[in-house]
Amino acid sequence: MKLLLSLSLILFFGNSIAQNPNFDESLAKKYNADQFGMKAYTLVLLKTGNFEEKDKTKRDSLFAGHMANINHLVEINKMVVAGPLFKNDQNYRGIFILDETDPEKIKELMAADPTIKTGIFEPIYIKWYGSAALPAYLEVNDKIWSKKP
Repeated sequence: MKLLLSLSLILFFGNSIAQNPNFDESLAKKYNADQFGMKAYTLVLLKTGNFEEKDKTKRDSLFAGHMANINHLVEINKMVVAGPLFKNDQNYRGIFILDETDPEKIKELMAADPTIKTGIFEPIYIKWYGSAALPAYLEVNDKIWSKKP
């Protein structure tokens, strides 16, 4: 009997300690959060590829297309984070965090990027588990820049 009572108390107090008093079920559903407030994403590392466009006009056009594709992915709620990396020994040039985990869909989304299509960048795909609330920063981010990159 003592054992049963002890186990019951442990289970009761263990569960009560772990509960979040700020939990918002509708927000968790909006961001597709699991019970830990997390979800799977795809981290894309953009590495220097095999192709280098020497013509400045063509290169500028390719990078304009790269930025347009990033903006498109934000508009369709697939791009969560994008940005360049500082110079490094691994030749990593930038990162994306995509709200997509299906490998075929990811390759399709990346195929629309002219810098990837031409080989200026080579994407490396890594499945990542992070906060489901990560996309919430986009609304704030859109209010703090004065000049679009």
